[in-house]
Amino acid sequence: MAKDTATKQQKPELDNSYFDHKDIDNLKRFVNQFGQIENRHRSSANRDKPVLRACEQKRLSKAVKRARFLALLPFINRDTDS
Repeated sequence: MAKDTATKQQKPELDNSYFDHKDIDNLKRFVNQFGQIENRHRSSANRDKPVLRACEQKRLSKAVKRARFLALLPFINRDTDS
């Protein structure tokens, strides 16, 4: 018996948004002045998309955490003027 492909629900295509932990300039756009990772709605203001999807936000947070562990990004931004 042949499967009816018209009744199958198709999965949406995944966007190939990839956050590389070595691309520091791109990651700095998603980190605020205190070194915190911005939430999905605020970090999307820097991009063309309306909001980051949950899977994109997870990829972003993993990339930022890896960059911090490798000392490419600081854990916190300290002011030297104080």
